[in-house]
Amino acid sequence: MTTPPSQDSRAPLWRHVAMLGTTQIIAWGTLTYSIAVLAPSMSAELGMSIGIVFGAFSLGLGFSGLAAPAVGRAIDRIGGGRVMAGGSLLATLSMGLVALSEGPLLFFLGWIVAGLAMAANLYDASFATLSQFAGTRYRQALTALTLLGGLASTVFWPLAWWLEGLGGWRTAFAVFAVLHLVLCLPLHLALPRPRLAASQTTPAKDADESGATQRRRLLWLATAFTLAAFVVSGMAAHVVGALRASGLSDGAAVAAASLIGPMQVLGRVIEFAFARNLPAVRVGLASLVTMLLAMTLLLIAGLVPMLAFACAVTYGLANGVLSIARGTVPAELFGREAYGALMGRLAQPAFFAKAAAPLAVALLIGAGESYVRMAALFVVLMGAAIAAYVLAVRKTRQT
Repeated sequence: MTTPPSQDSRAPLWRHVAMLGTTQIIAWGTLTYSIAVLAPSMSAELGMSIGIVFGAFSLGLGFSGLAAPAVGRAIDRIGGGRVMAGGSLLATLSMGLVALSEGPLLFFLGWIVAGLAMAANLYDASFATLSQFAGTRYRQALTALTLLGGLASTVFWPLAWWLEGLGGWRTAFAVFAVLHLVLCLPLHLALPRPRLAASQTTPAKDADESGATQRRRLLWLATAFTLAAFVVSGMAAHVVGALRASGLSDGAAVAAASLIGPMQVLGRVIEFAFARNLPAVRVGLASLVTMLLAMTLLLIAGLVPMLAFACAVTYGLANGVLSIARGTVPAELFGREAYGALMGRLAQPAFFAKAAAPLAVALLIGAGESYVRMAALFVVLMGAAIAAYVLAVRKTRQT
């Protein structure tokens, strides 16, 4: 392989992080966040219920899970920039199909293609791509990348709302298609080709560990991240209702939920400033434990409604750092050789969990809107996630 970048290439690295971060803002904003704003108008014009609209989105997430392992292997084989450029073309096509849809057939097809684009354009693909040219500064670069990606909802919720008012939801999706074609595609193509040298594969798996042991560790880590992904997806869909059920007014519940985004960014800033020299496995454990605390606060918030605000703050901090851990912990445990395939294997069950969680939690809550059930389930799942995580990393923590 080619020689790793030297320390005097710091400026180009951060330029490339900014380029990749720009595409992450657009990808997350268009492929995941904008539907929350545009779904009501899509439902009304297409004559489909809100449930069907989000069902198409969930189907796309399911196809992301199906595609994730193949995308990871392709990143290892031909380079992340090329694969993400292909994802930009898929995103352009998907946004165009949604914009042109007049009924369920084209609408669902558009979201299926969008799911394939998610697999090639969201964090898991971008982390694997970043690992190919960030060298020994991978962890710091990844944190910076997630800081940029965290701006997606801040940018695209108001942008989607403005575009809808300007020309309707079809105009919004047409603009999204153009953004992928004229911004994301050339930025992805301009990313450096893979340049990871053997000396940069940051602690690879221990030589005295068998393949079976490594597979068990990977299974436990995937279990931990998948359980956490279910909780995060369920919270994204139902957090306002859960906060309202704790005793807050509608306005107060929305205000509390609005703290989550800024707290995610703050969590990443704290990690970058104070925890970047700590072992990644410790930071990951801290994020999971903090999320368990947040779910516990949600469970008891009905007793003291103001705890709902503490829940939102704690959850935001935890989720912000967990996004980083998903990219750094696998590298620390298994090294960065064939990292795309590794990230794809970890991403697959997490995408399935994200797709299933909103509907599964809605069924659990039921017509009586019993959000206590949801909170209790999330406490149990986060406890299980922590146990699985400890099983995955315990040897690394003892060495």
